[in-house]
Amino acid sequence: MKKILVACGAGIATSTVVTNKVEELIKENNIQATVEQCKIAEVKSKQSDADLIVSTTILPTTYDIPAIVATAYITGIGMDKLDQKILDELTK
Repeated sequence: MKKILVACGAGIATSTVVTNKVEELIKENNIQATVEQCKIAEVKSKQSDADLIVSTTILPTTYDIPAIVATAYITGIGMDKLDQKILDELTK
């Protein structure tokens, strides 16, 4: 079972949109994963239990696990490429 952290500045608005998109993506592709919404400031302390970070904001630091900036889900531009990038990380 994979674990995905979805983070934005406050852990409320844009991360909710991205969480819904990621949950839909993993369901459509039969990937066993859980999605946890959080603030970007919390990611560093939560990364040890996770497999992937999907962020709606610029990452303030580097992490021990792969991190993807998901602004395409907010803008609507390049969503297919973002979907594939997330799937590639989850199926490694």
